Amino acid sequence: MRYEKIDSQLFISNRERLKSHLKPNSMVIVQSNDVLPSNADGTFGFRQNNDIFYLTGIDQEETILVLFPDFPDEKFREILLVRETSEHIKVWEGEKLSKKQATEISGIEKVVWTSSFETILRKLIFLADQVYLNLNEHDGGEWNFESRERRFITEFKHKFPLHRIERLAPLMHQLRVIKHPIEIDLIRKAIEITGKGFVRMAKFLQPKVAEFELEAELTHEFLRNRSRGHAFAPILASGESACVLHYVTNNNLCEAGEVILMDFGAEYANYNADITRCLPVNGRFTARQKEVYSAVLNVMKAAKKMLVVGNTMENLRKGVGKIMEIELIKLGLLKQSEVENQNEDAPLYKKYFPHGISHHLGLDVHDVGNRYEVFKAGMLFTCEPGIYIPEEKLGIRLENDILITETGNEDLMANIPLEIEDIEALMA
Repeated sequence: MRYEKIDSQLFISNRERLKSHLKPNSMVIVQSNDVLPSNADGTFGFRQNNDIFYLTGIDQEETILVLFPDFPDEKFREILLVRETSEHIKVWEGEKLSKKQATEISGIEKVVWTSSFETILRKLIFLADQVYLNLNEHDGGEWNFESRERRFITEFKHKFPLHRIERLAPLMHQLRVIKHPIEIDLIRKAIEITGKGFVRMAKFLQPKVAEFELEAELTHEFLRNRSRGHAFAPILASGESACVLHYVTNNNLCEAGEVILMDFGAEYANYNADITRCLPVNGRFTARQKEVYSAVLNVMKAAKKMLVVGNTMENLRKGVGKIMEIELIKLGLLKQSEVENQNEDAPLYKKYFPHGISHHLGLDVHDVGNRYEVFKAGMLFTCEPGIYIPEEKLGIRLENDILITETGNEDLMANIPLEIEDIEALMA
């Protein structure tokens, strides 16, 4: 892997935490992702299943993790199965992990080849009272996709119809939402790389630069700093395109007098950063642009104060809505009398701020976690208010990544320019 070696204690600790949540005499089976085909003999490349990476650190296809903490023979309580290198694979793809390397990464002593899975399964399965199997249970996930996990569940039910299956995803969500100190360090690295990319784009930006040229600068900076690339398709939206929330074509020229909205983030060791900044194309904001930018920044600063232990996403949403109403009235976009008489179930501010204020962040950009759960120390959230005014061809969104701590929170992006004067000074 191009990222630096991760302390195996992270994965050892993650497995121990999972074991403490299992029912007695349980078996766990976690599958890696597929290498997805594109056309002809091409592929889209490989991105590891986040749960198996979280538990093993193995970043390789055809990997399987088997846990059985109560199995009588302790040698079979943790088993890692990895793809064996053949002479053909050596020539066409390069060597895969050796058993020794897999142990060094994961901290799992018993490593066997994936081809041994059927034998291992039959040795263990009939002593298990229940088997935990995994599935992507994210409410924004793609349900129709036939993943390796989904295929295995179908196969397992056919072969072992009398075994009780338990859902692993709720346990993984519960674990992953609280970040380990090593995870936080990896996310800090992703954020550091992201900040370098932002500074590079800010210095490159000028009128008539294409949005895709900025994307190229960003990609270059990410790759040269050991990132595998973008955490998600970057949004580089100048002028009226900034009012399209998920604009990713990045085809237009940046014109003088416009503001470009830049929503992007680097991936590092499978962990992600997520930032949004807005830059004046010619280096200086107009008076109106400053007004809208300042309004969004005011909302952001107020929202950050609410990302603390004991609060909830619903309370955060309601609190931010009230502050946004005040700012939109100041900007002349809403009228006080209309707000006082609005339908509380359809607040007027949604016309100019139609998306949510925050989401979990980690191995997934929209990371797993219960949106109804009370905030706890160790949770990591984005904070991303925005105001979008299509009639003015102006969209402003600002976003930082916030770690909740026992004593408040920490803005992990506090060192990346955000204030108007700092933005203009950077571009000068």
